[in-house]
Amino acid sequence: MKFLQHFDIEVIKYREGAHELEFQVTDRFFEEFEDNDLVNKGNLTVRVNLDKGVNLIEMDFKIQGSVHLTCDRSLEEFDYPLDIEESIIFKYGSEEKEIDENIFMITRDTPSINVAQLIYEFILLAIPAKKIHPDYRNELDEEESEAEGQYVYFDSESEKEDESKNDEPESIDPRWEKLKKLK
Repeated sequence: MKFLQHFDIEVIKYREGAHELEFQVTDRFFEEFEDNDLVNKGNLTVRVNLDKGVNLIEMDFKIQGSVHLTCDRSLEEFDYPLDIEESIIFKYGSEEKEIDENIFMITRDTPSINVAQLIYEFILLAIPAKKIHPDYRNELDEEESEAEGQYVYFDSESEKEDESKNDEPESIDPRWEKLKKLK
């Protein structure tokens, strides 16, 4: 856990205005999180633009780099590039709590904010649900386009109804028959 202290932002020492911070996310960062099955390796740069105001602190995160993933199809490992932009607002209040997924309340005497968990969550949310090696992405596109425009489900009753309609001669309303005779 001591490693994650490198991701503390000592907000109490910053004056009002804009400040820029930079963090490096490496393999060691991902080792610190338990139950991490998605990402074990990565090399990312995190730039945090901190704008401290009277009643709130706004942080804009820009995360760039790549993470090492395992393909769901071939089990080959590959580097997946990431380019993430997120914003978080810390409002001053009477207690520390999460108001919204992007808004947190902190007290005025909060000395520092650890952004490691936020960075970790941003990275995990940017990883696709289906991790496909770049060599196999084109094959996946071809398979998806083959099924396009085709029926997925087959209903034998509706086909029987369609056949029975085609076998019967169409009966015409007698009123239309009389109108045709007028021509």
